[in-house]
Amino acid sequence: HTHTHTHTHTLTVKMRKAALATLALCVLATLVACSVPRSPLEDVVVEKTFIPEQCERSVKEGDFVRYHYHGRFPDGTGFDSSYDRGSTYNVFVGKKQLIEGMDKALPGMCVNERRLVKIPPHLAYGKEGYGDVIPPDAVLHFDVLLLDIWNPEDKVQVKTYHRPERCGREVRVSDFVRYHYNGTLLDGTLFDSSHTRLRTYDTYVGIGWLIAGMDQGLLGMCVGEKRIITMPPFLGYGENGDGSDIPGQASLVFDVVLLDLHNPKDGIAVEKQQVPEKCPRRSKAGDYMRYHYNGTLLDGTPFDSSYSRNSTYNTYIGMGYLIAGMDEGLLGVCIGERRRVTIPPHLAYGEEGTGTTVPGSAVLVFDVHVVDFHNPSDTVQVAISFKPEVCEPLAKKGDFVKYHYNASLLDGTFIDSTHRYGKTYNVVLGAGQVVLGMEMGLQDMCVGEKRRLVVPPHLAYGERGIDGEVPGSAVLVFDVELVDMEEGLPEGYMFVWNDDVSPDLFVEMDKNKDSQVEPSEFSDYILRQVNEGKGRLAPGFDRHKIIENMFGNQDRNGDGKITEDEFRLKADESVDHDEL
Repeated sequence: HTHTHTHTHTLTVKMRKAALATLALCVLATLVACSVPRSPLEDVVVEKTFIPEQCERSVKEGDFVRYHYHGRFPDGTGFDSSYDRGSTYNVFVGKKQLIEGMDKALPGMCVNERRLVKIPPHLAYGKEGYGDVIPPDAVLHFDVLLLDIWNPEDKVQVKTYHRPERCGREVRVSDFVRYHYNGTLLDGTLFDSSHTRLRTYDTYVGIGWLIAGMDQGLLGMCVGEKRIITMPPFLGYGENGDGSDIPGQASLVFDVVLLDLHNPKDGIAVEKQQVPEKCPRRSKAGDYMRYHYNGTLLDGTPFDSSYSRNSTYNTYIGMGYLIAGMDEGLLGVCIGERRRVTIPPHLAYGEEGTGTTVPGSAVLVFDVHVVDFHNPSDTVQVAISFKPEVCEPLAKKGDFVKYHYNASLLDGTFIDSTHRYGKTYNVVLGAGQVVLGMEMGLQDMCVGEKRRLVVPPHLAYGERGIDGEVPGSAVLVFDVELVDMEEGLPEGYMFVWNDDVSPDLFVEMDKNKDSQVEPSEFSDYILRQVNEGKGRLAPGFDRHKIIENMFGNQDRNGDGKITEDEFRLKADESVDHDEL
């Protein structure tokens, strides 16, 4: 009995101590604003089940969020899911638009973060529950995936991750731009891309043709710049989204690369890259020009090149044969000049482009090298570089001249030189043996004189040129030195007498005395006169062909023989210049 009592007393003491401990816990709980527990949870429990590598922004009170969730009871039974409705839950945080537990659980979350949130009933729907869905005193579990955060005070955020070293111009209001973009939601979901359409987005900036955030985000960009433009929904597609790929209240992220930029008020821009020291003449409207070019878009994409065709582009300038911007950009250039001509689309190929290599509304950049130009009214330009003190006689039509020359194009490209062959070039002036420009340039030269001749193509080798040697429509430069000259015969004569003509001319020719002159007798006689200095053949021609032609003129009936009746002198010339 005594043992039993003692044991009972001991138990009573222990129970009293336990009661005191419970009371102490209750007092402590009261001090921390906690009542006697109504569930196993005292507060919200958050388990971070996925944390993204990057978190540029986390939820704070006052932010608007979009998230997906599964709502379950602790036994795993589901009671609600945003996925089933096919729409995120969109709400302000910290403004009592959510149950208290969720308002406490969301701050600090990042986009694409996933949390398992356990909420006791007093921070959820309490003793009342929620209709037939949430029973009284229910602990709720939410599997939350955060997709979007923004704040009513947000502005457009711009992050440039590539900017070209050279930026001659930035986008401003009313500019027309061409750009590529990828458009995503804040969680990375792609909703649109110009790249997949293989076509830039082309529009005016700052005049309401774009959503407000893009109108702002493109300002200040350079061609070639790449930037991330992030905007809240009220600067994007707002509460309703776009009705398809962009949900309501969605922040938007555009990864943009600017390819082109101009303003409808723009004219051409000319950058002189290399101008020769000497520029005796600048191009004007009506000139015919040969030039090389590389054509690129403003972002550097090539679309055409004369170099790739190994042929200059040849055309009249300032007369509508070219796009308006190039017609203007080629005026006032020097031969040999290099310049960059930037042409807005309204002075190039306009909104339509070319349909192939040049897109619509594209600014074009031409890097031009002017090879030569001339005007159809041009004549030969003669510059005397050396003239002997005694400079006579002067070369004229019919004279047989011997000269050396170096031939080149206007840009200095070598064509040919007599010095390569170690002999002079010999021609009869006025006989059509050289290009007309050379005929003109050799007139009135004296032996020993040196000249530079600039010959336009219509006085040289014309539009066709010489295959493999002289390009078509090329201006030529000849450095000429007259080495020797033999006076020609009067115009119309191929043979003249130096002395008086013998009255027995026919008899002297008729060596075999058969009253007719055969070709051999005629030829022997003329050559003897020339050798004895009594007569002269036109210099620079084949003497045998001249004599053959003279014989034919005397052989009136064409029977191969000349009779005395057929034989006569040229009646309309003075005796001392008579010709057979």
